[in-house]
Amino acid sequence: MSEKRSGVASYDNVDDDYLEKRKLKKSAGWILLWALGVGAVISGDYSGWNVGLKYGGFNGLLIAVFLMATMYTCMVFTIAELSVALPHAGGFFSFTRNAFGPLGGFICGLTDTIEYVITPAVIVYFIGGYMNELIPHVPDYLWWILFYLFFVAINIKGVELTLKVGLFVTVIAISVLVIFFVSALTTDSFDVNLLYNIPPEPGQSATWLPMGWKGVFAVLPFAMWFYLAIEQLPLAAEEAHDTVRDMPRALIVGMATLLLLSLFTLVLNSGVGGGALQIGNSDAPLADGFKAVFGNRAAAKLLTLISLAGLVASFHTVIYAYGRVLFALSRSGYIPRWISLTGKNHTPYVALILGAVIGLGCAFMIRLSGDNGTVGAALLNMAVFGAVISYIMVMCCYIKLRISRPDMERPYKSPLGIPGAVVGALLSLVALVATFSVEEYRPAVIGVAIFVVVGILYFLLYSRHHLVAQAPEEEEALIIQADEELAHK
Repeated sequence: MSEKRSGVASYDNVDDDYLEKRKLKKSAGWILLWALGVGAVISGDYSGWNVGLKYGGFNGLLIAVFLMATMYTCMVFTIAELSVALPHAGGFFSFTRNAFGPLGGFICGLTDTIEYVITPAVIVYFIGGYMNELIPHVPDYLWWILFYLFFVAINIKGVELTLKVGLFVTVIAISVLVIFFVSALTTDSFDVNLLYNIPPEPGQSATWLPMGWKGVFAVLPFAMWFYLAIEQLPLAAEEAHDTVRDMPRALIVGMATLLLLSLFTLVLNSGVGGGALQIGNSDAPLADGFKAVFGNRAAAKLLTLISLAGLVASFHTVIYAYGRVLFALSRSGYIPRWISLTGKNHTPYVALILGAVIGLGCAFMIRLSGDNGTVGAALLNMAVFGAVISYIMVMCCYIKLRISRPDMERPYKSPLGIPGAVVGALLSLVALVATFSVEEYRPAVIGVAIFVVVGILYFLLYSRHHLVAQAPEEEEALIIQADEELAHK
């Protein structure tokens, strides 16, 4: 292999066999992409969001949801434009690589990896909570291992199977939520007063904002859980039949779907049973909602069982996401190249297995180091920390590319343009700071920050000298860089 240099990085030239062993297969139209995006997020309507009630009260969480919905809407339009201009499996990593060079691309790819590897660990924790509602006395970690084994195997089997399973469980998950919404409204189970039964903390006089404005700030990460991972869709760019037509449509329709579901879930699930006070402390808030509507009858247990589809949909599709981002980073040489091998099914089996091992390891480490009740929320804050760093970077990347490369082909353009990206970046920065606001979760977030620093050192000391010139994310960036250098001479 020959070597060449470009800025801070050195590149190896690889042969055709290298890329042949790292090939993906086109299998997705816009409906499958929509299901991939919504499915990745929909578990947020089943668990995770509700912890925000405990730290901010209903109105505090409602305000936070409005702010984070605004942030994600800005980001969805931004990445819809970027994903058709730079349609590579690296997603955010590819975008920022083109805007900020190899180091910027690596940092964004690394934080993306943190988000997508940790998020399934959060979801599988909540799956354990739902399974304990159905089958008590089985250790939760056994459910964690079983679900990882099964769904990693599906992802390894083939992308077409992965996407079709994702569509199936996503439709079921939405149907279960709609059944709950209709039932809560038609059985007199919902009571507005239950939204405000959290007593104010000392110094706060009103139950409408029981933790004050600092509570709004503290619950931003939990509000994000209604939308987190919709941004994974550009990772499927190399597997979409028609990226230019299908990617923006799937992103925008997916975001509209999530906005409606989050509003109904927040209001109706918080206002049944024991109200916000009980739901805020639940590991399975939708299951508790069904009990409030149907009692402990067979219907409630059946719907709780079916409601696992929501968690499974996100668990399954985010496994897909971490597989693709690890694959892209590895194919380009930023992390060890053996991670990107795809095998006969054209799926990144090594990356899928490695991500599962790391995710399970994080869940076990936090479980063994403290109170089991903090596991899910601590993991959630870890995932959000990684996510919002990548959001800030991709919004800044959009602004830079709009200014520095105005002639870049953009088959779709965001109607919000640069102002939308600025608003999204500012809200992402606020959300980043908010991940440190709850003291009991702070050590987990600091641990992720340390991991990011270690990763940057790995890049600077080793991987920047071993990047792959023919990887799609690198090849296009190097051609553009060479053209720009020639134009300046």
